Amino acid sequence: MEANPGKTLPPGPAHTDGSVSHPQCAGEEDWVDSRTVYVGHREPPPGTEAYIPQRYPDNRIVSSKYTFWNFIPKNLFEQFRRIANFYFLIIFLVQLIIDTPTSPVTSGLPLFFVIMVTAIKQGYEDWLRHKADNAMNQCPVHCVQHGRLVRKQSRKLRVGDIVLVKEDETFPCDLIFLSSSRADGTCHVTTASLDGESSHKTHYAVQDTKGFHSEEDIDSLHATIECEQPQPDLYKFVGRINVYNDQNDPVVRPLGSENLLLRGATLKNTEKIFGVAIYTGMETKMALNYQSKSQKRSAVEKSMNTFLIVYLCILISKALVNTVLKYVWQSTPFQDEPWYNRKTEAERQRNLLLRAFTDFLAFMVLFNYIIPVSMYVTVEMQKLLGSYFIAWDGEMLDEGLGEGPLVNTSDLNEELGQVEYVFTDKTGTLTENNMEFKECCVEGRVCVPHAVCNGQALPDASAMDMVDASPGASGREREELFFRALCLCHTIQVKDDDEVDGPQKPRDSGKRSAYISSSPDEVALVEGIQRFGFTYLRLKDNYMELLNRDSDVERFELLEVLSFDSVRRRMSVIVKSATGEIYLFCKGADSSIFPRVIEGKVDQIRSRVERNAVEGLRTLCVAYKRLVPEEYEGICKLLQAAKVALQDRDKKLAEAYEQIETDLVLLGATAVEDRLQEKAADTIEALQKAGIKVWVLTGDKMETAAATCYACKLFRRNTQLLEVTTKRLEEQSLHDVLFELSKTVLRCSTSLTRDNFSGLSADMQDYGLIIDGASLSLIMKPREDGSSSNYRELFLDICRNCSAVLCCRMAPLQKAQIVKLIKFSKERPITLAIGDGANDVSMILEAHVGIGVIGREGRQAARNSDYAIPKFKHLKKMLLVHGHFYYIRISELVQYFFYKNICFIFPQFLYQFFCGFSQQTLYDTAYLTLYNISFTSLPILLYSLMEQHVAMDTLKRDPALYRDIAKNALLRWRAFIYWTLLGLFDALVFFFGAYFMFENTTVTSNGQVFGNWTFGTLVFTVMVFTVTLKLALDTHYWTWINHFVIWGSLLFYVVFSLLWGGVVWPFLSYQRMYYVFIQMLSSGPAWLAIILLVTVSLLPDVLKKVLCRQLWPSAIERVQTRNQCLSVEQPTVFMLSQTSSSLTF
Repeated sequence: MEANPGKTLPPGPAHTDGSVSHPQCAGEEDWVDSRTVYVGHREPPPGTEAYIPQRYPDNRIVSSKYTFWNFIPKNLFEQFRRIANFYFLIIFLVQLIIDTPTSPVTSGLPLFFVIMVTAIKQGYEDWLRHKADNAMNQCPVHCVQHGRLVRKQSRKLRVGDIVLVKEDETFPCDLIFLSSSRADGTCHVTTASLDGESSHKTHYAVQDTKGFHSEEDIDSLHATIECEQPQPDLYKFVGRINVYNDQNDPVVRPLGSENLLLRGATLKNTEKIFGVAIYTGMETKMALNYQSKSQKRSAVEKSMNTFLIVYLCILISKALVNTVLKYVWQSTPFQDEPWYNRKTEAERQRNLLLRAFTDFLAFMVLFNYIIPVSMYVTVEMQKLLGSYFIAWDGEMLDEGLGEGPLVNTSDLNEELGQVEYVFTDKTGTLTENNMEFKECCVEGRVCVPHAVCNGQALPDASAMDMVDASPGASGREREELFFRALCLCHTIQVKDDDEVDGPQKPRDSGKRSAYISSSPDEVALVEGIQRFGFTYLRLKDNYMELLNRDSDVERFELLEVLSFDSVRRRMSVIVKSATGEIYLFCKGADSSIFPRVIEGKVDQIRSRVERNAVEGLRTLCVAYKRLVPEEYEGICKLLQAAKVALQDRDKKLAEAYEQIETDLVLLGATAVEDRLQEKAADTIEALQKAGIKVWVLTGDKMETAAATCYACKLFRRNTQLLEVTTKRLEEQSLHDVLFELSKTVLRCSTSLTRDNFSGLSADMQDYGLIIDGASLSLIMKPREDGSSSNYRELFLDICRNCSAVLCCRMAPLQKAQIVKLIKFSKERPITLAIGDGANDVSMILEAHVGIGVIGREGRQAARNSDYAIPKFKHLKKMLLVHGHFYYIRISELVQYFFYKNICFIFPQFLYQFFCGFSQQTLYDTAYLTLYNISFTSLPILLYSLMEQHVAMDTLKRDPALYRDIAKNALLRWRAFIYWTLLGLFDALVFFFGAYFMFENTTVTSNGQVFGNWTFGTLVFTVMVFTVTLKLALDTHYWTWINHFVIWGSLLFYVVFSLLWGGVVWPFLSYQRMYYVFIQMLSSGPAWLAIILLVTVSLLPDVLKKVLCRQLWPSAIERVQTRNQCLSVEQPTVFMLSQTSSSLTF
């Protein structure tokens, strides 16, 4: 892409639509990197400006990781980054190059199988991403070319194309809004897939192009657009459009975010719009907010790699010891040359170091089975097959959507059991984004819909609903003024198709107006007061019409709108009634209204507001004042002066609003419920009991988000809220605020040790932190001395001591920054991010585990996540049940594999002391190859798929059990060393037990002595039975499949050994195992040795389990014991009850 250097943009208008505030207005920076877009690819008129063609990417979206051409090299590179794969590749090459005791097939075949299985799995997952990308890139769009519509694929769009978008269609790229079918040049857009908000937002066409309604008109447009290069901020855009008419000089208009239609947003309530493409493909704001896909690796896999390095060191040590001892033993002349195997002269002449190095490599190959390559195959199969248990879970199926959970990657199953932080979006994830009007408090009277109407109690009204149900004349006047204020103080538009057409349409016709607003609260309020007899009809010719209780239409002239902003936290309208009276109606947060009130029943209304806030309802206060004409004229002049200011326009408007919104009369308050998703509060409570910290990251306003946090029990009644917000930073410096909060929370933590569960503790202060996007930017910003860690560490210390954190007004990349900040903090906790919109994709990709919510808000989150679930409530079972089981199963699998391989190879190491370090194998080649592949692989695979050490219902009922496996508890060094020592003990028992029992003894009926292959087979038989029975002892959940596989594996070993040594195989040049196994089983002492050695090997593990369960039981073991007691007691109780009933007369 070529930039147009040297261009700078003039100061543009300031916008206050949620973007982070800066010292300068958006666009006042001196930019040196901008782009010029030629609308419709038409060159500017000669002599106006130079025509500099630029190249931009096409409109393709790419979320896949591989292409057809780079799949093999890129996938192989990623796989050989794994230590085990790279190690086995080296061993395979060594076996090819030098003469080794074992065949290259023993290493090459398992390695090839591992690489193939992994490549097929990852290739299939990426193919699904390609399929989704192609569906998006090939969807049809309509472009204007030469005065007519042309249909083309979305991927073929180019910057400068004029695009037609129809109602309910999604914008295919980022567009500058030129014109619409609406006469006022506006359109309504829902950005559900971008920021999770399903409310409608109004955008405005360029003033000079909004009259172009046909393809011919728009094709005649001659204009260029100068704008900034692509950047990810959804709420910021600066540019200008030069429209060339017949005059020599172009008309220059500023462009802001209100003129920009973003890819992924949907057109609503507008028949069609025309727009020009300015950002396409991976340069759109939606795509720039995607984090690049990186290979996520679980904590278990990292532990596996660490253990692998330990075993690699053990392997090298073994090979080194054997090599040194071999040459010590051979230091006596002719010690290594028996009479039947004399060396040649060439062998004697070989360099000593070269011979030693070759012997070292040969020992490495001989002992390399201690590194279990088959473990990686088994782990891959376990993850792939285990992931189906989530997809098949009937309890996680949403009947409304008709969809169940999705697994986009199976590499992170066990990570679900290790989560320490959950970062969740609010709107559409915790809530349904469905506002419901609950009640209003007018002049101290509480009115609930369908309970009080026209001052009379309806049949279903309760006593609480009625407080002074028959107000006096002044009270009734105030009540009607309150309802009129709610009907007028908003920015709602009425959908044309369902427009209520004045008094001709009866109020009880059953058909309501379809209201559209950027705030769902406003829609809920206006719809709610319809049930009290007041209906907002429409805004027509700058007159607001409403239907009163008497079915009369009242008309108010809309004079001024004092828009809502997050600093003032209120909005106002100035209207003029038909009788000429001028009113200012104001509604906003209680904290911004009460200080401006000079009259009204403040105490009664305040108490009701506080009660509703505690219940998690979103509250607003309503006030008014009458304006005399002279006062209104002064207001007009004040506002006009602020509106035309080119510098500091926002600041001057804010100062004007402050002067106008004073001396108000309080009318009442409203309560609206943003309905939580079903069981959202129960889910958060269960996660907190499990020791998981929950953070809410939202782009919503602080008050709204805080109310939701109370409703979902993230914040509780005793929670002391700490704020790091823009409003507070206006009064104090960031340094002072952070240090003050740090003292507050650390004062408590010094007296009591706080853990993750402390938020629910009753004996200590519970803290909740609220931070906004602007404050977070200051915390993350590097300081002047170049360091940024000081504030970050202080902020993290505060967060660690808070039971819950709410981050509001967050841009998508800021969400990812928060996740990254926690992810790379010194504790390195496992993080999970969950959201439903495209604005959540960045944090979903950044977190260790990303979960998308399948809902009405688009599929970007679900498509880019690791897992997708229909509802937030399903997170409880996914973590506390599936995650718990996955972790338990795979941790046992990993430890068991290392255990059985040290049992397998340590006797081989000991055997070298008895064979002159000649690299002679203890086991037959068939046993070496099949030990991990056939004899011991299926039982552990099935265990890792089906084991349930505790019942599902118990895990759901007792979330605290999740803590027993937290912080990789089962794969810590202590557990690893125990399994390793157990393997060493068992190996010593196998080898020396067999050695001492049969030393210098005749053990067959004909007086023959066991040979080395019989000895090796005896050790191998004891080993196979021991490691298999060890797994049987660890199994808590027995099914017929477990029995079949465990006992079937042992039977298969016996049958295979009988056939392998009892049949003359024609494809073998020699059979050293012929009749060996049969001869061993014909010996009574061999049977005794097998039974005795297996028992001795298993005894320490059994004793350790019994003692630990009795003396130091874990929470899980206590539950297991309790369940066993209950299972024993139930039949006893049943028998007693039957006996007592039989004795009843």
